[in-house]
Formats: sequence, structure tokens, C-alpha cells
Amino acid sequence: MAKKQNWDLVALVLVIVGGLNWGLVGLFDFDLVAVVLGAVPVVQRLVYVLVGLSAAYMLYSAVKK
Repeated sequence: MAKKQNWDLVALVLVIVGGLNWGLVGLFDFDLVAVVLGAVPVVQRLVYVLVGLSAAYMLYSAVKK
């Protein structure tokens, strides 16, 4: 059970990071992930993929309950 809670927390943090990043992009045309990880585009892309997967996981968890 603790493992699931860990995944839920990781997914929540990543979705919050993604949501805040999109808010910054929408309001100020400022991509924080690109600024922080711009020197390493592979890691930047990985963060975007993990945020998307986290959102899908949270959606699945919400529908499943």
C-alpha cells in the first residue's frame, strides 16, 4: 500500500509542476522547464513525458475510485 501512496505523491507533484508551468506559459509566455533544463533537451523532454504520464495515471486513479 505504501508503494501506491509514493506513486500518487510523485504523480501529484509532477502534475502540479506541469500545471504551474502551463500557467506560466499561458500568462507570461515563460516555460520554466525549458529555462531550468534547457541545456539538456533530452531531460526536458523526459520531464514533459513524465508529467503527461502522471496526468494519465491520476485520471485513471480518479475514474477507478
